[in-house]
Formats: sequence, C-alpha cells, structure tokens
Amino acid sequence: MTHFDLPLAALREHRSATTVPDDFDEFWESTLEGVRAAHGETYAKSVDNGLALVTTKDVTFSGFAGDPISAWYHRPTDREPTAVVVEFLGYSGGRGLAHAVPEWVMAGYGHLLVDTRGQGFAQAHPGATVDPHGSDSAAPGYMTQGIRSPETYYYRRVFSDAARAVDVGRELAPGVPVFVAGISQGGGIAIAAAALGADVAGALIDVPFLCDFERATSMTDRAPYAEIVTYLKAHRDRIDDTFRTLRYFDGVNLATRADVPTLFSVALMDMTCPPSTVFGAYNAWAGDDKSIEVYPYNDHEGGGPFQRRAQLDWLRERI
Repeated sequence: MTHFDLPLAALREHRSATTVPDDFDEFWESTLEGVRAAHGETYAKSVDNGLALVTTKDVTFSGFAGDPISAWYHRPTDREPTAVVVEFLGYSGGRGLAHAVPEWVMAGYGHLLVDTRGQGFAQAHPGATVDPHGSDSAAPGYMTQGIRSPETYYYRRVFSDAARAVDVGRELAPGVPVFVAGISQGGGIAIAAAALGADVAGALIDVPFLCDFERATSMTDRAPYAEIVTYLKAHRDRIDDTFRTLRYFDGVNLATRADVPTLFSVALMDMTCPPSTVFGAYNAWAGDDKSIEVYPYNDHEGGGPFQRRAQLDWLRERI
C-alpha cells in the first residue's frame, strides 16, 4: 500500500467539485418537519448489563416515518453525566450487547449508541432495528437502495434517524451538551447529525464514509463505494441521476451546513475512504472551530486508540 492520493499539502487546500442542489435546504427542512411530526414516545427500560459501575437502558425511539430505532444508553452509575455522546455505527455494525461499554462512560459521559436501520449483520455487533421500507433494483448492500430518487434513498431515513437521536440524547440527560461521533459510516452519519440535528455541541468525525461520492467511486474499488460502481455497470443510463440523488446525502454538502466545533481524523493510506474525500468534507465544514488529526501510514483503521485519546482530550477541553 502506498500514498495514492494528493500530497498532504494539497489535501489541506483541496476543495471538492461536488455541488449543493438548489433545493438542498428545502429538501432537508421538509424531511425533518415530517419526521418530527411523526415521532412518538421514547421508551427507555433499565437492563442488567452485568456491570457494577455502568447503568444501561434499552432505548427505543421513533425515527423516519415514526419507525422504531433501537439504541443503548449507558451512563456512570454513581454520578450525573457531564455530556452525552451520541455515537453512530460503521457499515454493517449494530449496537451489540449491553455490556460492551466504551471509554466515553468511563470519562463521565452518557453514551447513546444508535443502531443503523437494517444493518447490524456484523458477527460481533448484532443490530436490533429493521428498515421496513422497500427498494427498487439495487446492488447488494445499502448504498443503492432507493437511489432513483432523494425521497426514496436509504440514507434519507438513516440521516433522519440520526437527527432524532440528537433529540433523544437531550431527553435522556436534560441540561448537558450533546456531541455526535462516529467512525467510517458512523462518521458520515455524524456529519449529517451535526448539520441537521438541533443544538449539537460538537462533532467527532473519524475517517468518514459517505463523502464526495463521485470522487470516491473513481478512486477506490473497495466496498461499500464499490456497490455504487456495481449498480452503474448495470444501469449505464442512470449515472447522472444517481449522482444527482447522492448530492443530497454527500458529507461534503452537509458539512457546509455544520457550524459546530469538530475534530476530524484522516488516514493517508485509506483505500476505503480516500483522504481527499475526507478533506473535502473537512475543508467544507462551516464552523471555524475545527481541527484534523492526520495518520500518514494507516489504512481505514485510522488512528484507533491514539485518536480516541485525542477525542477524550478534545471533549474535556469543551465541557
């Protein structure tokens, strides 16, 4: 593996060529208005996680179209959380089991770990949330489900669920700041949550997926971007329409609406999420309070525990 993308100095100046649709804001305002009008009660039931120092609740809240979305809410048993981290999951992952608690809770924060609808088929991390909406012809996976139109595209539902998850984070711990976080697909969803959610205090975005779709599909043959390529190999007449749909969900375009503090990370040998696509979103970020950690010799694993420590320090400075 080599450094296959732009040099770091050029990456820091790189601007994506993707464009924001004229009705982008109207599309998302209308979508979220409908989502919030359809939402019902949030249910949070205490569960036995086998741990003495962490309290866990099994949470169900209403997402897109009022569909039930599952999440775990963890918090320290002996103190009130000083913030809530709403975390979104990488591609194929689910919320897993109740005893799998990350460092956020040990640092004194509440942690809302949100299922991605229809996913959770990774062996170690089962999910508990279905996606009841159908799809037209699509490549295996989730990247092309409903891609004929922004209204039917899979990630319209996922990003709407994420905006609602921010609301739920505030419900579970009133009066404390709510941050969003995620790695890979989770990072892309967190960008959307930062742009579309209400009163987000900050965003922790690691090696994000779902950014600059056109550039990514021309640079890497790795999944999940490869699903779009597979689809377009069959549907040769849908190239323009496909990328027109994807512009409503592109992390680069959503970043232009995200003005909260953020800490990104990028790996310069990342063949899954090419560095220029990450910098495309980072450089488009609307807020001035932003920084990015660069890992020159890492692939999609990114900074791993080094990045987590950087995040813990970053959060502590802001609380």
